[in-house]
Amino acid sequence: MVIMTSSMPFQPVLERIAEEIERMPGRGRPADYIPALAACDPRRFGMAVAELDGTVYGVGDWREPFSTQSLTKVFTLALDLAREGDELWEYVGREPSGNPFNSLVQLEYENGIPRNPFINAGALVVTDRLQTRTSDAAGELLTFLRSESGNPSLGFEQEVAASEAAHGDRNAALAHFMASYGNIVNPIPVLLDQYFRQCSVTASCADLALATTFLARHGVRADGTRLLTRSQAKQVNAVMLTCGTYDAAGDFAYRVGLPGKSGVGGGIIAVVPGRCTLCVWSPGLDERGNSVAGVAALDRFTTLTGLSVF
Repeated sequence: MVIMTSSMPFQPVLERIAEEIERMPGRGRPADYIPALAACDPRRFGMAVAELDGTVYGVGDWREPFSTQSLTKVFTLALDLAREGDELWEYVGREPSGNPFNSLVQLEYENGIPRNPFINAGALVVTDRLQTRTSDAAGELLTFLRSESGNPSLGFEQEVAASEAAHGDRNAALAHFMASYGNIVNPIPVLLDQYFRQCSVTASCADLALATTFLARHGVRADGTRLLTRSQAKQVNAVMLTCGTYDAAGDFAYRVGLPGKSGVGGGIIAVVPGRCTLCVWSPGLDERGNSVAGVAALDRFTTLTGLSVF
């Protein structure tokens, strides 16, 4: 076993993980219900680690842009939480759902209040509230990601957004159902357009590891300004740990031991508070929508380095 010291570089660890992942026999299947993602090669793999000073280490396809999908929910949550503070939690909960990410079931029992901000219903509420405050929630998200990653070329993938819109009946149903309880205030077509654009951002592991470092710096952005209070950054990390990997959050916490958020594009971001952030990408998913190789790689990372919140 390799245990990290404060001065030990991450590159040898990443290279060892990549060698092990290359030998993995099963990598899952891409998200075939989104046609624009279905053609991705499940054996692609990239991984990046960003330190707090902006130093980035990577391996494999770590500079290859991919569809971020639900990873952007973390950043939208942070941007809205920075604006309205604890009032947000009156409209979306902080509990694991135990149901699929696009489920309608719990909304009926809980009066249109989604369980957490990372299931689709919760993310729609957060996007709706950010849209009210900014008039362009997706644009606000993109500006933030470009700034924090240092990559001004990040953008929306129109093909992915159009594909999501064409197959977005379940999200529309969620939005209309919550609107009937007064928990959505913007016009549904406007909200869905913002939400699908948000999910269509393409970025690399390097970009996303860098963009996430404000959570490892306890709310402080790359330029030294503060986006979140230390308490708010703790809140986001806590919800990532308990709710960030769909209905497999308990297993992810058990295996990896870090706050993390997955997306059906095959990406996972993770935070080691006070030390570094990670992003791993491999398009093959398990039955719960999490990257098979991505979870395995993060499991090995925390085992090899000894870095965990536990």
